[in-house]
Amino acid sequence: MAERKPISSWLTDMDGVLIHEGTPIPGADAFIKRLRDSGLPFLVLTNNSIYTARDLHARLNRMGLDVPVENIWTSALATAQFLDDQRPGGTAYVIGEAGLTTALHDIGYVLTDHEPDYVVLGETRTYSFEALTKAIRLINGGARFICTNPDETGPSAEGPLPATGSVAALITKATGKAPYFAGKPNPLMMRTGLNAIGAHSESSAMIGDRMDTDVLAGLEAGMQTFLVLTGLTTVADIDKYPFRPSTVVDSIADLVDLIDAG
Repeated sequence: MAERKPISSWLTDMDGVLIHEGTPIPGADAFIKRLRDSGLPFLVLTNNSIYTARDLHARLNRMGLDVPVENIWTSALATAQFLDDQRPGGTAYVIGEAGLTTALHDIGYVLTDHEPDYVVLGETRTYSFEALTKAIRLINGGARFICTNPDETGPSAEGPLPATGSVAALITKATGKAPYFAGKPNPLMMRTGLNAIGAHSESSAMIGDRMDTDVLAGLEAGMQTFLVLTGLTTVADIDKYPFRPSTVVDSIADLVDLIDAG
């Protein structure tokens, strides 16, 4: 086995790693403070496309987690970066919230339902039958289908909610067209994030609570991976997958001292 380089930059998932249902997970504040004190590049990642980075900064700050806006990378931002590279100044029909629409506005995209270049599906708590019908017809008419992330469910206080991946499956069933997913586990999200902070995958680590998105994304991007057990994954779940994280820990608190050690 090749010797791993010391960790000189960190990427961490948000929900299930730093916070859970609006409450900080014990050790998250110490982890973020240690990162900021160290001066090492870092990003907080989320497949949630509902909120802007500024929204998330404010929400985390209210929970005692001081994460600068420029250290937050969402699937909406990764999607916008992808579309800006693919077709600068394009047009899109969007199903989603402010996190996604703002990201597309910021790259100069025009949001329209008249012969758009793309149909872009993100997360929202109010998927409407009318919007989905329009998306299906536009895709059948030639619009390319892009989706922020493949997560099939999301957490809530009442239990799991259908998420973007489930709605994308409905559209795919109706059109026969599969989307391109820009968010985790697509290594594109990791690479664009690493580029944003000037970091390199071989000396970076990814922390997450999901095997199917966080660990897989880090693995495919060539990063060390840490699985925490404070989110959706249990130790028993790990054996369901043909790949393994580099390290399994109980929580983010177990990783604080690794920051100085690298």
